[in-house]
Amino acid sequence: MKKTENLFGFVVIALSLVLGKRFLASEMLFFRLVMGMAFGYTLTRAYTGFAGSVNRAADTGSTKLMKTLMFMFFITAALSVGFMLFKDPSELGLWVNPINGGLLVGGVLFGFGMAFSSCCASGVLTDLVTALPRALVTLIFFSMGVFVGFPLQQQGWVANSWFTSPIGEKTAGGVFLPDLFKWDGLEGYLGALILTAVLCGLVVVLSNMYEAKRKKDGTYTGHFIENMQDAQTDYKVEKDYTFPSEGLYDRLFVNAWSLKTGAVVIAILFTLLMGVTGAGWGASTPYGHWFGKALTWFGFSAESLSNFSKVPAEAFTNPFFAHPINVQNFGILVGTVIYLLTSGKFKTTFMSEMNLSLKDALLFAMGGLTMGLGTRLANGCNVGALYTPIANLSLSGWVFLVVMVIGGVLGNRLSKKLNQ
Repeated sequence: MKKTENLFGFVVIALSLVLGKRFLASEMLFFRLVMGMAFGYTLTRAYTGFAGSVNRAADTGSTKLMKTLMFMFFITAALSVGFMLFKDPSELGLWVNPINGGLLVGGVLFGFGMAFSSCCASGVLTDLVTALPRALVTLIFFSMGVFVGFPLQQQGWVANSWFTSPIGEKTAGGVFLPDLFKWDGLEGYLGALILTAVLCGLVVVLSNMYEAKRKKDGTYTGHFIENMQDAQTDYKVEKDYTFPSEGLYDRLFVNAWSLKTGAVVIAILFTLLMGVTGAGWGASTPYGHWFGKALTWFGFSAESLSNFSKVPAEAFTNPFFAHPINVQNFGILVGTVIYLLTSGKFKTTFMSEMNLSLKDALLFAMGGLTMGLGTRLANGCNVGALYTPIANLSLSGWVFLVVMVIGGVLGNRLSKKLNQ
């Protein structure tokens, strides 16, 4: 145990809750802070990230994370139905995103950028603690990409869907899967869940086939973090749950969670977020606001930024902690710090990736820029265009998954060539 770090971790928890309750303008903003902390803690302790679903498979041949995400997508969709069944879906704030050329191009760009920066919109926040130089360069250019992409998001080829469904027309214009199964006796939700299970199963089958091929070719290595997680799943009651003991502390606060544990916790958190706020999990839009705020420091007026971006000027002038997603994103960063401190891993983790070459910085900048631009074309990132739409039973999430994987494969191939 590293008692100083451990103690400071609990101090950070207390200060975050006390100061958040004291200074945030509403209880809903405080809720967003708590949810962000929970997301950040879970993502870090379970070593889970959406970008790794493609990057780990490309680097090591392991598709364990991709298969775990399919498990998480299905249980989240099933839990979310509890908030949708027998209600008017058009009044629930569902993210039934449009399906169009913007989604296809944006998904490819986003997957391409993930390969270079080894993170996504939510992952870059946790990486600000675990890999500061890489994450900071990525975040700066990610924010630039979002800002530059704001005007494109208003274009018809990004905003209008090629095809839609009755509820889709009342939301963002996409296809709401239950609309396809209105005859199933449960307002289409039974058929939509069955289709979601089939699609998740198909991804699992394809993942297993890919992993088997890598093993046959002798290019499968497995991921070291997944091996570590598997090793920590075994425990002995007399050793790990004796009170008081270091083994008990490690079990409660130090040992990594399995990928499935992380998936279950994230699914529960997402469902709670949706039930309380009436909206899904988003992360990337405020990054463009941050870039605009930074431009105001150099003399640009909020009105001129608004004229360019087609975003209200208030987005570049309002206080940081007045925006719910800003608060939630900040909470993700805090949750990461909390796990690393309470587990005694903060110092070693924070210092582990401090070296940054010019070549690496340029590659991370390219990754951030393409991801940021991709989010505007696809109307979201891995949480806003992939996870939330799938959980909301939108067909767009599955389309984004396909093109994001394609972009990730292309990006990983190019990244390997440039790094040789």
